[in-house]
Amino acid sequence: MLFDGLRAAYYPLADDGTRNFVDLNTIPDAIVDRVEVVKDGASATYGADAVAGVVNIITKREVKGLHLQAEAGVAEKGYGANQRLSATYGYGDLSEQGFNAYISAHYLKSKAVYNRDLGYPYNSDDQSGICHDGVCGPNNIANGVDPSIGFTGLSTATNVFMVRPFDPSTNLGTGRYQLLNGAAGCGSLNPYTLNDQEYADNPTAPRTVCQQDITHDYNQVLPEQQRWGISGRFTKIVGDSGEAYLELNYENSKSSYTGLASTVRANAPAGIDYSAYSTSAGSTLLRLPVYICARGTVSCDAANGTLNPNNPFAAQGQEAAIIGRLPTSTEYNESVSQVFRAAAGIKGDFGDDWHYQVDGTAMVSKLKTTAKGYVYIQHLLDVIADGSYNFINPSATSQDTLDYLTPTQINHSKTQLYQGQASISKEVFDLPGGPLQIAVGVAARYESLNNPSGNPDYNGPTERYFRLNAFGAKGHRDVESGYFEVSAPVVDQLELTAAGRYDHYSTGQDNFSPKFGAKFKPIRELMFRGTFSKGFRVPSFAEMGALPTTGYVTQTASALPDSFTSQHLNADGSYNTYLTNYSLGQTTVGNPDLKAEKSRNITLGATFQPTSNLSFGVDYYNIKKTGAITSVDFSKAVSNYYATGETSYDGVTIVQDEVDQNHPDAQRRIAFVQGSFINANTIKTSGIDFNAMGKFRLNDNITFTTSIDATYVIKLNTEFPDGTVQHYVDTLGNFNLTSGSGTQQWRGSWQNTVDFGRGSISATAYYTDGYDYSAEDQGGTAGDCSLVPTNYNGDAYQGCRVKSFISVDMTGSLKVNDQFELYANVMNVFNNKPPIDATTYGAYLYNPVVGESAILGRSFRIGAKASF
Repeated sequence: MLFDGLRAAYYPLADDGTRNFVDLNTIPDAIVDRVEVVKDGASATYGADAVAGVVNIITKREVKGLHLQAEAGVAEKGYGANQRLSATYGYGDLSEQGFNAYISAHYLKSKAVYNRDLGYPYNSDDQSGICHDGVCGPNNIANGVDPSIGFTGLSTATNVFMVRPFDPSTNLGTGRYQLLNGAAGCGSLNPYTLNDQEYADNPTAPRTVCQQDITHDYNQVLPEQQRWGISGRFTKIVGDSGEAYLELNYENSKSSYTGLASTVRANAPAGIDYSAYSTSAGSTLLRLPVYICARGTVSCDAANGTLNPNNPFAAQGQEAAIIGRLPTSTEYNESVSQVFRAAAGIKGDFGDDWHYQVDGTAMVSKLKTTAKGYVYIQHLLDVIADGSYNFINPSATSQDTLDYLTPTQINHSKTQLYQGQASISKEVFDLPGGPLQIAVGVAARYESLNNPSGNPDYNGPTERYFRLNAFGAKGHRDVESGYFEVSAPVVDQLELTAAGRYDHYSTGQDNFSPKFGAKFKPIRELMFRGTFSKGFRVPSFAEMGALPTTGYVTQTASALPDSFTSQHLNADGSYNTYLTNYSLGQTTVGNPDLKAEKSRNITLGATFQPTSNLSFGVDYYNIKKTGAITSVDFSKAVSNYYATGETSYDGVTIVQDEVDQNHPDAQRRIAFVQGSFINANTIKTSGIDFNAMGKFRLNDNITFTTSIDATYVIKLNTEFPDGTVQHYVDTLGNFNLTSGSGTQQWRGSWQNTVDFGRGSISATAYYTDGYDYSAEDQGGTAGDCSLVPTNYNGDAYQGCRVKSFISVDMTGSLKVNDQFELYANVMNVFNNKPPIDATTYGAYLYNPVVGESAILGRSFRIGAKASF
């Protein structure tokens, strides 16, 4: 991603702890002149990270007068309200006065959207209304009742505490759980009384349980956002042919979202110096003591303590194993990003028709993250030991205790980029097809990242929070580069190009990236083109030195081995909730010995333009990446664990989850798998891009324009060192590359616009292909339906394929006069909902890459522009 041909500082937090990205909001829409996209390999020109091309955002050279814009939008059902304001003022005329200066400011605000705002099934854990061929999904409401099997099993995740006696000889609870506060019952939750058969089949469940729809109560679709910024630019004509500029940008973005009720019974995320602490199993299982003492007491017993009023078994000398979540606090996350950018440059001519250009930029991206409502483990143990948290009546707990239990966590991260580049170019001599042009240039930059861990365990395994990643990374490096470009129009029909770039990194990597291209135009209406290039990508600071980061992948019971699932069945042979409603944590740590990825990129294309208003294009791409950086293959270690019970395999560590309450002696499911990044694989991808455009003048006042863009992915494969190959096209894979959103074979859009002079109406249809419920990096074979969601009976309640999706947006504009323009947008005109995908982990029951804009249903936006 480039701004005016210059690199930009990365956002301080990498996606999934690995993938760097640039915050596009740094450059406001009001000052963007155009966006240039280079689809083929561009490392020869722009260096690392340009393996598959670049996007270059070009800002306006000059703005004249005052330009105002205001708009507001909302979903048809009233949620997701958003507003945007912008103002730009420019003074001066480059052609007449030799200078121009402008300043632009903008403001945006959008409200949060919660799953409970949406229609069924996206607003509930009860999936029993999702059916396929007469088979319906499971009711995953905590302590729910499923139509096919009845009571689904005791949940540990509701906001009502339950307890049972704890046996220190087995580190397990004994007997049945009971409501800790029987008089209060289920409070705001729905009580359900088990029938005799359900009571007999669930030996740990009380007669009455409390049901909770956690997705409905807590899950969030879109965060609340607020963004504002200011930009300015001064451009000056220098001498007869020179032009200099200075541009300044500031952007402030705030985003916040809420999470679940605070967790007290869990496995802590992977630690840095210690093994993850767990209150869900073993000798550290969460429990209420018999006696309580003042905070800091080393040993508490009858001699110096008092009976614990929170523990109903204290009088019998028994500790109480406890399950549930805190009803007194909810997780909350907030990020505030500030971006500071300055860029300056000058270009012109000198000597014998030489052209020069010098540019520089400085960019700093700061990020402040705030987390509230997360339980600090040692403080949890403290308030249990001194009895200051009132588990029987949580609302009676003092605010000081609540603040102590869930202290606010604040973390500061920063990236920096300082870059300078210079180039000279010249038309050397004439060839039959035109002048031979050459360009040479140099560049240097400094880049750094400082992202300390927000949840380290340096002071011990309990001196940290539940549920917050330990992720952190830091590093800095200098990069020096030299590059050249040659353009040779050999004859009128043939143009050849060549480019090369050498990059040297202070961290030890260096690389030369060549690129060759050709354009052949046998007739005026037809042109063929092709490129061959080599590129590279250096490891990110996170990939080389990241502290543990964990991402969660939804587990499908049907994909687990029968030898394991058979140990966790209900009395009627159906799956219990231990199998059907959990996610596997995949933890990855950095590897300082990583080497740069290398790539080879081939593109071939053709453009046919039979008339001036009609054109067709097709482009083929083929990319091969060697030494690809990826996490170790977790799937083999997972399979080995279920087969042998071993918790260490081929560089991967397995962390077991809590025991199944109904089958405490059965093999435990996996909570986390942990491994490092490696240079192990070869990734191959190829595909074809299509486009067509037509522009037809219907009469003197009306013009019709139509355009189609489509992409067909032929191949996306990963080859491992042992020769095995994983295939991802038309599946949910690669989970690491796509965050579980899959590789759709077809994607496309079709836009039609009618322009009638002072106004226009446009409709754009977006198509995304369906895909199979499978992913070879999650086990199984492409197309085998191995990840299809199943109900408690193990029956698939979805077909083997997620359906394709089409949505249509419309926009209309009307120019009232030379100063005022009104416009309106209707997004998702036909109110189509995204197809159900119950396996992807990016969103609940839908694929966010396919349907993020459509999940809100039909929505509207109106706006106005004014120029003076």
